[in-house]
Amino acid sequence: MNNIVIATRESRLALWQARHVQALLAGRGVTASLLGMTTRGDQIVDRTLSKVGGKGLFVKELETALESGDAHLAVHSLKDVPMDLPPGFELVAVLDREDPRDAFVSNRYASLDALPQGALVGTSSLRRVAQLLALRPDLRVAPLRGNLDTRLRKLDEGGYDAIVLAAAGLVRLGLGDRIRARFDVGQMIPAAGQGALGLEIRADNVSLHDRLVPMIDADTWLAVHAERAVARTLGGSCSMPLAAFAVRGADGRFTLHAALGDAAVGAALETAIGHEGPRVHARPLLKASETATLADAAAAEAMGRRVAAALLAAGGDAYLPPAGD
Repeated sequence: MNNIVIATRESRLALWQARHVQALLAGRGVTASLLGMTTRGDQIVDRTLSKVGGKGLFVKELETALESGDAHLAVHSLKDVPMDLPPGFELVAVLDREDPRDAFVSNRYASLDALPQGALVGTSSLRRVAQLLALRPDLRVAPLRGNLDTRLRKLDEGGYDAIVLAAAGLVRLGLGDRIRARFDVGQMIPAAGQGALGLEIRADNVSLHDRLVPMIDADTWLAVHAERAVARTLGGSCSMPLAAFAVRGADGRFTLHAALGDAAVGAALETAIGHEGPRVHARPLLKASETATLADAAAAEAMGRRVAAALLAAGGDAYLPPAGD
């Protein structure tokens, strides 16, 4: 290939990510150009993802461009990628991870603890909703959709006392100064793949596969395979408040943390009127973790399945959304 065409969403963050990969390829002597696209996930901003098709709304159009040959490579924020890719596609590489933590953003308050009783926090992530309410049951949580700039604008217009965003996106766009505090992983476990960039290609593109495999960051590759295996085992979807995060420790072993919230939180958020926030007596978060040496992606996925099984053994079956949600 003389020129690799990269399919990307057209939000400012998505374009940053695609240009970052473009620059990495240039450093390896590979020329690449960008094909900007608008996905259904970008177009639908008045409903939560769980009601309009889930994470796949952010990748379907990009995969269509790969299938047609209009593009050769798609760059994704990995947490937006469904756990199972359609037949004929391959997640060929995962790059070095940016800060995977969630960020507390507010113009008036320095931290979650500083928020007054009943403060209004914006997020449409059921994972964040469940963990926020576990930390502060008194809070009101209201839906917040749109790209990163749109979410910040809604905060600045006074619509919320605080919002919760991925720290990685803010850092990548030079907006790290908007972060008032970062949630410790012990407080709020990130989403599977959060902070990592994934490269997707057609599975039959062997020459491109061989060019991209050397770009894999080994630690991130193993970590996200473990995280995504938790979600895949539980049938992870946008209707499920599920968190999973793995990291290599100083001893070389990986620790995988996971949390499962009550799916009733999602139903309550969907029916919340205005800024009243969800009204639900959700069951406590279930948590599980494991530490192990990971030799390869297969071992990482096996650890993820074991941690998912531990969540189910702790009563997780009752926390899952109804089949078909």
